[in-house]
Amino acid sequence: MTALWVVVPAYNEAARISATLYALGDQTDTDLTLLVVDNGSTDTTVEAVQAFAGCAPFPVHVIVEPEKGVGCAVDTGFRHAIAAGATIIARTDADCIPRPGWVAAARAALGDGAGMVCGRITARRDEHGPVGRAVFAVLVGLAAVFGRLRPAHRGSGNLAPYRMHAGNNMAITAALYEASGGMPRRPSPTDRLFLNRVRRTTSSIVGSRSMVVENSTRRLRAYGVLRTARWYLDRGSGTLPPDPR
Repeated sequence: MTALWVVVPAYNEAARISATLYALGDQTDTDLTLLVVDNGSTDTTVEAVQAFAGCAPFPVHVIVEPEKGVGCAVDTGFRHAIAAGATIIARTDADCIPRPGWVAAARAALGDGAGMVCGRITARRDEHGPVGRAVFAVLVGLAAVFGRLRPAHRGSGNLAPYRMHAGNNMAITAALYEASGGMPRRPSPTDRLFLNRVRRTTSSIVGSRSMVVENSTRRLRAYGVLRTARWYLDRGSGTLPPDPR
């Protein structure tokens, strides 16, 4: 098996995960192993993954994490991949669309010596028109600005400056994941806590403009612009509020 694994946590994503899986299948670099971590879905998420596995250009595995929470699913998935021999692990989410050069950009960034790479996020083109995508871009920009200003991100123990980090678009070496302590299983927001763990461990964190994931904007639609903006100002983690299910 290849040393690069892609981990996708999923919970009741039967309506969206196939688009994510086929976007991974259309990558310019398919030298990878895909691991979907089912977080106790009650719909046909697992069946959708199994259907894709029959035509996937790479190995596909599914494991179940019964403890609810994205942090639990991600940490279990990353540690499973590392135990199976992964040296690089990339993550996206089951409602996201990685663009075709996503895997190649992650591999290139980490191959140049970085320990962790943070990609660029944009809105899915099939869920909103130009106005909705523009609103999403503004909110992401606000998150980046306020993330840099938050006192929790400016501690003296950090070896790397704050960088916009979306948990659904990142990659890290196995060695750094373990050295940093990995993804906190709790409390939320785990992505922000994870970023700061890594920042306290290494200065080798880079951004990649060519590592692009299109995010679902369903949470923006459910929460509304003002509530989502308030969430960003409070949390500033680079991800949308929890799925309002």
